[in-house]
Amino acid sequence: MARDRNDEIDFHAPVRRVLIVLAALLLFALFLLWRIDSPRVERFRAALVDTVVPSFDWALVPVTKAVDMVEGFQSYARIYEQNQELRRELQQMKAWKEAAVQLEQQNAKLLAQNKLRLDPKLTSVSGVVLADSGSPFRQSVLLNVGRRDGVVDGWATTDGLGLVGRIAGVGETTSRVILLTDSSSRIPVTVQPSGQRGMLAGDNTAAPPLEFVEAPDEVRPGDRVISSGDGGVFPAGLLVGQVAQGPDRRLRVILAADYSRLDYLRVLRSRPAERITEGVGLVGAATAAEPAKPEAEAGTGAETAGDG
Repeated sequence: MARDRNDEIDFHAPVRRVLIVLAALLLFALFLLWRIDSPRVERFRAALVDTVVPSFDWALVPVTKAVDMVEGFQSYARIYEQNQELRRELQQMKAWKEAAVQLEQQNAKLLAQNKLRLDPKLTSVSGVVLADSGSPFRQSVLLNVGRRDGVVDGWATTDGLGLVGRIAGVGETTSRVILLTDSSSRIPVTVQPSGQRGMLAGDNTAAPPLEFVEAPDEVRPGDRVISSGDGGVFPAGLLVGQVAQGPDRRLRVILAADYSRLDYLRVLRSRPAERITEGVGLVGAATAAEPAKPEAEAGTGAETAGDG
C-alpha cells in the first residue's frame, strides 16, 4: 500500500516559528507604541486600554475568589482567638463571682455585729511619704511624722488597703517605716477561714513567704491573711493580703497594700495590752479560797466547845 507523502511532512515546526515571529513583532510594536511620546499616540493608547482591560474581568475572578478565601480564613482565626479570650474572661468572672459571694457573706456577718468595737483606743495619725529608700538589701520609706506627733517605735502603718509595715526608728519630725517585704520583717499572722497561724517573713520580694504554718494542708490559695496580734507586735485583725502559691510551691502572700503608690500612710496608735496582776474576782482565785472555809468553821466549833 502506497503511503502519502504529506503524512511525512511536519507542519508543527514552521507554524511554531511563524507564531513566535508574530508574537515578537507584536510585542515590539507594543513597545514602540508605549515609547512614542505623541498626543495622538497617547489617545490611541487610552482607547486601547479602555477597550481591552474591561474584557479581562473574567481572568481576575479566580484571584478575587482566592483573596476572599484568605480574608475569610483570617477572619475565622480572629473570631477563634476572640472566643478563646472570652472563655478565659468567663473563667475569671466565675472566680470573681465566688470571691464576691464570700465577701458578701462576710459583710453580712459584720453588719450583724455592727455594734461591736474591737479596740476603741486604736486611733491613727497620717503622714506623707517623703522618700523611698528601697534597695535590694533594705526596703523602707520615710514619713513626715515623728516624735512631736506622738509616734512610737514599733507602731503599725497602713495605706488604707492593707498593712504596709512598722515604725523602726523615730526622729523629731520624721520616722522610718520598715516594709513587710524587707528581709528583717517578721510578723505573726492568721489565715482565714481555717484559723491557721503562721509567720510572714519578708524576703525582698513583692510576695513574701508564709512560714511556720501549723497545718499547711488546710491553707488554700485565696485565703485571707490578717495580723494575729501575737506578741503584741501589731493589733489583731489588720488585713495583710491573700494566700498564693509561688512557682517554688511555697505558700506566699499577695499583699493588699499598693506598694507602687505609697504616697500617704496611716500610723496606728496602739497601746500595749493591760496586764492583770491581782487575782481579785477571778474564778481560779475564788476556787482556791473555797477549801479554807471548812477549816475556819471547824476552828470556830472547837472554840465554842472550849467555852462550854
